[in-house]
Amino acid sequence: MEHADKPRLLNRLNRIEGQVRGIARMMEQDRCCLDIMTQLHAVRAAVRRVESALLKKHLEDCLTDAMVSVDEAERHQKTAELIALMERHGR
Repeated sequence: MEHADKPRLLNRLNRIEGQVRGIARMMEQDRCCLDIMTQLHAVRAAVRRVESALLKKHLEDCLTDAMVSVDEAERHQKTAELIALMERHGR
């Protein structure tokens, strides 16, 4: 993964990691279940945003490059990868 968004996404993942540690502390401190669930929801949303950014970049760069390539095998491989990803994640 080489692109300009990499530092931003790594920073976001580090913040998510901190959020998860914070949730564990909340549980250890017997905090309100609703507060913990709110934080879990925030973590899921943050992970989805990172996932969406990565998918967008993949589509813009990797897949686009493959589609304009003269290498038919590469085009088929990238298409198959995208289909498999969508099947795994129910998109």
